[in-house]
Amino acid sequence: MDDRLAPGVLDGGITYANNLANDANAQLRLLIDNVRDYALLTLDLDGRVASWNAGAERIKGYKAEEILGQHFSRFYPAEDVALGKPQLELEIVTREGRFEEEGWRLRKDGSRFWANVVITALRDDQGVLRGFGKVTRDFTERKLTQERLLQSEERFRLLVESIQDYAIYMLDPEGRVSTWNAGAERIKNYRAEEVLGQHFSRFYPPEEVARGKPQRALRVAAEEGRFEEEAWRIRKDGTRFWASVVITALYDPQGTLRGFAKVTRDFTQRKQTQERRELEMLRDAVLARDEFLSVASHELKTPLTPLQLKLTSLLRTVEAHPESSLPVARLARDLDVARRQVRKLADLIEDLLDVSRISMGQLRLDRTPTDLATLAREVVVRYTPQALQVGSTVEVEAPDPIPGNWDQTRLEQVLTNLLTNALKYGAGKPIRVHVRSEAGLALLTVQDEGIGIAPEQQPRVFDRFVRAVSERNYGGLGLGLFITQQIVEAHGGIVQVRSTLGQGSSFTVLLPQGLDAKPD
Repeated sequence: MDDRLAPGVLDGGITYANNLANDANAQLRLLIDNVRDYALLTLDLDGRVASWNAGAERIKGYKAEEILGQHFSRFYPAEDVALGKPQLELEIVTREGRFEEEGWRLRKDGSRFWANVVITALRDDQGVLRGFGKVTRDFTERKLTQERLLQSEERFRLLVESIQDYAIYMLDPEGRVSTWNAGAERIKNYRAEEVLGQHFSRFYPPEEVARGKPQRALRVAAEEGRFEEEAWRIRKDGTRFWASVVITALYDPQGTLRGFAKVTRDFTQRKQTQERRELEMLRDAVLARDEFLSVASHELKTPLTPLQLKLTSLLRTVEAHPESSLPVARLARDLDVARRQVRKLADLIEDLLDVSRISMGQLRLDRTPTDLATLAREVVVRYTPQALQVGSTVEVEAPDPIPGNWDQTRLEQVLTNLLTNALKYGAGKPIRVHVRSEAGLALLTVQDEGIGIAPEQQPRVFDRFVRAVSERNYGGLGLGLFITQQIVEAHGGIVQVRSTLGQGSSFTVLLPQGLDAKPD
């Protein structure tokens, strides 16, 4: 039997194959024409548009009949055309087979969009160049998002890098230094290029490295979310300094450990001063006690006097009207005054209790998901009557939710302390509260235009029983800022003050958002 196909059978097979090829081409053409997320077009050898799909019309704005036969250089900004960029790209494609870039392109209406462009040489079976295939995607929104993110990161980087009083830097999960700020250079004496990529154990005394203390610190931070201590550390020249250290674990939304944030403060001077003054402090203890009792008695007496008067007035009113109805409006006013004074007494006593808790290491945090922006707005609304009473306005800038894993009651206490301070020392002037998020940190700023703080007083404003302004008419026990700092640092954050005498003060709190941190 002859194995060769009969001519009719062979012709039929060829026809069938041709039909399949035609159907495939038609389907491919239909697919290309209907793709809307990509501008798919072909160019002839001179760069004129030979085909145009729906995506090209959507992205560039031209209908097919408006652009077919036109040179593709009309999609380029004038400055790129003047530099001969379209022709140069075709030369590269002809030589190398492919060209890709991201850059600005023009729509029909003249507006610009950020484009991802790929141009490919189209050659036939013999390798002869027949034209070019061009794929364009509109990446404008992605570029704008990247630029906003870069700007936000740059602002935060500049903020952190400019801080001189704190060594703030990042560690990778193995403990190698990945960022370095100006404060770290000032305190530890290493330049960034000398320490980036080095293990942070080089900052520990040799005996502590031998005991594995650096690794233990990271392990505690990873397991508990945070590690804190005061201990000796080593500068570049080998000298020791007394450091307050906080290490915070950084987790991504999936719970994967991405590294650690490390904040170090140089407390050497404070420790040396403390050691030198131990005997002096014993001698001065009685004087300090007497001064505190004098201030405390005055502050506690201040609400007691009107409270006593109002209660006496209430009793007299009741006695004067034994059988008839009492004057309700007057009673309401007197009771309201009494309530406010009782609240003031309770706040003073609570501050004293907080100092006691802090002194005994009993300050505890009850972390829950909290929106700092909402909390700031609520506190400002609550203090609006007090602001109006002293002739001040309070402006809140908190455009977006700022979520974090914090103790809401304690953060409310921080906000209240900073705001009441601003109302006290900036009475009659505008006050601004700004809440924002930068690279995993929540930033809260309370700014006033009041009397300001003298330069020599600024280093001590966060000490207990220290008042920024000592005049009696401003009142206060000098505990609010001390308690504020303790609460912020218990959250793994920092608080700093910037003030110019006669021009006002600005207090800024930086808090790790810590959405994956474990509760204390």
